[in-house]
Amino acid sequence: MQKSNGTLSKRTRNLSRHFKKSMLSVDSTIKEFNTGDKVALVPRINAKNIPHPRYKGKVGKVIEKRGSAYVIELKIMNATKKIIVPAIHLQLIR
Repeated sequence: MQKSNGTLSKRTRNLSRHFKKSMLSVDSTIKEFNTGDKVALVPRINAKNIPHPRYKGKVGKVIEKRGSAYVIELKIMNATKKIIVPAIHLQLIR
């Protein structure tokens, strides 16, 4: 039988490493951010729409809100990238 190639195949081990198991709470699903806030990308493995593992732990700035997700601008080396991430995977940095 062929192995499954689902969305989390070969990724759950890397995502859960160095992090505590994340329990989803109501507070984490209804977070609100303002434009200009600094946020860190902290992927939760038990939620959908996980950002790519290369962005794990990166800090970016909120540009705008699209539906229930946010557009985050990241500076990686000399490039600036914009990614769309749900609020569950974001953590406010003060």
